[in-house]
Amino acid sequence: MKTTPSGSNAILAARLDEKARPGLAAKLRGYMALIKSRQTLLLLATGLAGYLSARPEGATPLTISLMLFSLFAAISGTTALNMVIDRDIDARMARTAWRPLPAGTLTPAAATIFGGGLVALGLGIAFWLGGLFGLAVAAGVILDLVIYTLWLKRRSAWAIIFGGVSGGMPIIAGRALVTGRVDGLGLLLALSVLLWIPSHIVTFAIKYADDYRRASVPTWPGVYGFDSARRFIAWADGLRAVVLVAAGWLLDICPYSLALLALSGVITLALSLWAVVRPSEKINHRLFKFASVHMLGSMVLITLGALV
Repeated sequence: MKTTPSGSNAILAARLDEKARPGLAAKLRGYMALIKSRQTLLLLATGLAGYLSARPEGATPLTISLMLFSLFAAISGTTALNMVIDRDIDARMARTAWRPLPAGTLTPAAATIFGGGLVALGLGIAFWLGGLFGLAVAAGVILDLVIYTLWLKRRSAWAIIFGGVSGGMPIIAGRALVTGRVDGLGLLLALSVLLWIPSHIVTFAIKYADDYRRASVPTWPGVYGFDSARRFIAWADGLRAVVLVAAGWLLDICPYSLALLALSGVITLALSLWAVVRPSEKINHRLFKFASVHMLGSMVLITLGALV
């Protein structure tokens, strides 16, 4: 029996469709991209710093592992759900069009199940570890998903403040797991994370201003101008340096860690002031990169300084 031309076309179309479907490796890479591993690991470092800065007595590897896993699952799941919500924005931006949802590597349903499952798992473990710890983690999820992403991101350049508050919740949660309360030092450390946000996000918004404008997302440089954005970053970096040193001093960390904390803060501030005086794409990129290094380094210094 001969195959009709229409049948041949159907077979060819089916074969082409099968080739176009992402394979298992591509899907696995897509799921990894959903969790933004570097950003998640940085927030995990803040949670660990919060926990160890409280100098827990009798802390076991199991407790620390469960705490970190609960934070990892909640943060990763929230990030994945954010990508589901923002997939239309990502599709309009050259910087993010490659992400798994706009690129078609994963379906929104699969990403939602993945993200929702991680959030549920993370919150379940968090509440099992402690009620206040669970509430702090849940607050971070709600602030990020509901307040920042669903409500404010498409409406106001000030949305990043609420995103920053959400980013500060892991360090509050870590300390609360030890102390049993939300204390002033936990809030001070969370403030340092909030003040890190301008260097992390506003520098990106400067570099990709056209992308954000195309996607109709209000950003600080898009609404208030580039000069205002650079001054905003400098003010935030200066305050962050002061807050981190104050937190280190109140935590009574070792003098060497405190000195390095102060020095790194001065370097960050100098770089952000340089971006104000001599703005360029190169300096802006360096500031973006150094901000994350400074934040991670500060958490390490606070952790080690508290334990020594």
